[in-house]
Amino acid sequence: MFFRRAREDRAFREAQRAGYELLRRLQATQPWPGCPEPTPQDPAAEEVAVPDFLPPELRLPSGQEVAGVMMRWLPPLVVDGEVRTCPGCGMYRDWIVFCMRDDSIWLRCRAGHETREPGLDAAWFNRHSGPADHFHPTLQEGLRHLGH
Repeated sequence: MFFRRAREDRAFREAQRAGYELLRRLQATQPWPGCPEPTPQDPAAEEVAVPDFLPPELRLPSGQEVAGVMMRWLPPLVVDGEVRTCPGCGMYRDWIVFCMRDDSIWLRCRAGHETREPGLDAAWFNRHSGPADHFHPTLQEGLRHLGH
């Protein structure tokens, strides 16, 4: 009984293979009804370089072309359960938060004091910042845009 089943399985697999081979040969020799014949591609058309998707005036600068990104943070900044205050003037709200190219986070108060914030990282900045709406050639123009 055991050997009979193995023989039947083997015969069935051989019939499947033979049928598949016959179907493959038939498809290779006869075109499908209603299907157009494939047209050969011109090799010169494949070599033509496609221009970039966007014109240069609409492209955004890459991460290597900008020194960092900034956002305004109006409420008190709480890091690890503590409200951050400026070491220079004691201010605790209305920050400009910078995320630099090296993923370090810097804070700038309204008085212009800057301090590095080791308790925050680029992932925190990305979670709390919105999409970039302007690109500025200088830091002063960016600060002016954000109201500082």
